Parts: sequence; C-alpha cells; structure tokens
Amino acid sequence: MRLHRLIAILLLIESRGTIKTKELAEALETSVRTIHRDIQILCESGIPITTATGPNGGVRFMEGYTANINSLQCDDIISLFLCGIGVRPVEHSESSLKLKTALLKLEKSLPAKYLPDIRMAKERFFFDPEPWWDERQPVEHLDLLRKSVWNSKKIEICYRKVNGELSQRIVHPYGLVVKMMNWYLVGYCEKSCKIAVFKCERIVKAVIIDDSFLYPDDFCLETFWNNSSTDFKTACSEKEYYPVEIRLDKRFSALLNDVDLIKKTEGGEFITASINLHSYKIAQTEVLPLVGRCEIISPSELRDHVRNVLKGLLDCY
Repeated sequence: MRLHRLIAILLLIESRGTIKTKELAEALETSVRTIHRDIQILCESGIPITTATGPNGGVRFMEGYTANINSLQCDDIISLFLCGIGVRPVEHSESSLKLKTALLKLEKSLPAKYLPDIRMAKERFFFDPEPWWDERQPVEHLDLLRKSVWNSKKIEICYRKVNGELSQRIVHPYGLVVKMMNWYLVGYCEKSCKIAVFKCERIVKAVIIDDSFLYPDDFCLETFWNNSSTDFKTACSEKEYYPVEIRLDKRFSALLNDVDLIKKTEGGEFITASINLHSYKIAQTEVLPLVGRCEIISPSELRDHVRNVLKGLLDCY
C-alpha cells in the first residue's frame, strides 16, 4: 500500500512541478502527517525532494531531477480497464490507489496538447457512488478477493447468511461482479458442491489458501451471471406475488416500463393493467409515487392505505 502511495507522490510532484502537502494528502486520500512521513522516506532513499513555505511554496524536485516513470505497467492497464467497464474500486482501498497511480501515469505520458481536455474533464465530470439515503456497507476484503480471483487461489471465507447465521466455506473464486455498486463473488463452493454467488459485504472473514484451482474452460462469468439473475428474479416473483390493478391515461403508458407488468388491457384513452408489487408492505411504499399518474383500482386494502395517506396530507395543508 505504501509503495503505491510513494509512486503516486513522485508522479504528482513530477506532473505538477510544485505541490503542497495538503494537496497531496487530498489527492491520495490520506493525512498530511502521513505525506510528511512518506516524503521523509523518499528523501532518505536518495530522491532529491525539497520543500518551501509561503503562498508559492510546496514540495518539488531539485532542479534537473525527474522521476522517469513514464510507462504503464500491467497492473496499471488492468486498473484502467476495470474502471473503464464500470468496476470502480472501493474508496481508500489498495485498488483505488492503484487506479489513481495509473491515471497519473497516463496523464503524464500523454502529449501536452491533451492536458487541457483532461483538466476540463476532471473539473466538469464527477462520479458519486453513494446512495442518497442509506450508507453503503463497506466491503472489507475486496482487495484480497480480487487477488484470489486474479491468481486462481482458493479462499476460505466466513459468510453471513440473510438470517444472520455464519458458515465457513472454501471457494474457488471464478470472478467478481459489480451490480448497482454492490460487489458479488462468483465461485465454486466446496461445501454445496456447486457454483454459487456470495454478496461481498456479507463476507465477515477471508483468507487466501495456498492452493490453486483450475478455471473451467466451459465457464463464462457473464453468461452465468445473466442466467442466475433471471432465475433469481423469477424465484422472487413467484415467492413474492402481490397483484395490483391500476388504471392510467395512455399518455402515461411509459410508466409500465418501470414496473413488473403482469398484463394490460387498452380501451379508449385509458389502460387497465395488473402489476406485481411483491407484497403489501412493499406496495405501501412503491404505490405512492404512482398515485399522481394512475388510479389504484384494487386491492381494497391498498386503496384504503392511499386514501388515508392523502387525507393526512390534506389535513396538513
């Protein structure tokens, strides 16, 4: 972890010329004290770094020195590729720092004519992975899981099921999948003797075993995930079935693209449709945004719920 941070510090100094320790700390998501310690280590290793105080001061190399780190390594290419397909590393992780280092190398190696566009992109585009209301659960062992996947090493995990029960598993990790910023481990489970999906945030403990496995020639991660996702949604629909009949103006027909549609009937200017809201508890929440665009016809308990909510709102105003 420190090695990647030291390289990133060198690249930042070389690309910026002069940079303040506070800016280094913010860029690398660490403390100013840690940056001071890292700079001291670099100086002790023979890197000619000087510091100056004042408004125009900061950290810089002695005149004529260059870090000479111009080429992207294999790990850098992998980090950039994963980021490019939407696999964002967890903040403050080793993978996150590798990505920052790779991006700095890439920025530094490009011809000068591209730098204004890169600066503009940094200023005008921002990726925020956090949900609006709930805090995202940290994935503590993601770097270790990634190493086990990449090196085809078995991994022993302590996994917390939905009901809170803990179980020990030895898994052959075939791959990692990110869906809506949630991480999933796909691999062969020796306990269940089948390929399974594990939600990474439920992995309480993980240890890489010094035992390799062979990646199946006939296994495709994308195909497996798509098939398992379809099966999962089908199972949920069969298990959680709460049909709700609604009536809406055809102008709002696009609304049906965002719901689990059972059937619909068109007549005149209106559409009558049955949608699955899975359970009464879920329907109580999901039906309210629909009220302004459609009429809830049945079930009666849901109509009563909507009526009571609207009456409460009218009383407030």
